[in-house]
Amino acid sequence: MKEFVTSDGFRHLVRIFKTDLNGNSTARNALTKITGINHRLSSAILRAVAIDEYSLLGNITEDERQKIEDALFDPIAAGVPNWMVNRQRDPETGEDKLLLGPDLLLQNKTDIDRMMRKRSWRGVRHSKGLKVRGQRTKSTGRNQGALGVSRKKGA
Repeated sequence: MKEFVTSDGFRHLVRIFKTDLNGNSTARNALTKITGINHRLSSAILRAVAIDEYSLLGNITEDERQKIEDALFDPIAAGVPNWMVNRQRDPETGEDKLLLGPDLLLQNKTDIDRMMRKRSWRGVRHSKGLKVRGQRTKSTGRNQGALGVSRKKGA
């Protein structure tokens, strides 16, 4: 990774939470490239660890990078409010936690599979490939391709 660090210590690639982030973008925007973090949560995490959210990510030190990773592993202990995490009152443990990256995708798939096994309304809609959240289905959400118009052979 030496080729991505300039002489003044600027890093063009910063690795945070198993993700390579662009050092030329602001810290707030760069953190949103991690699956499970939006702009609001990235701002809250950067404020919790006292880092300017509009500074370039390539200028942060190794200590600041470690603070960000620690805050991502346990955001509630870092000072992020409970309502900002993406897994509130987890059904198995009952605690609030933040899932990121492949953990978030796997948990989402597990939740959908559990709904399908229970045969709940949402599970049935998921299994049939229909809209789940109350959207209209009369004219939208059709899976087949366009039929088009066919001409008569003799005309």
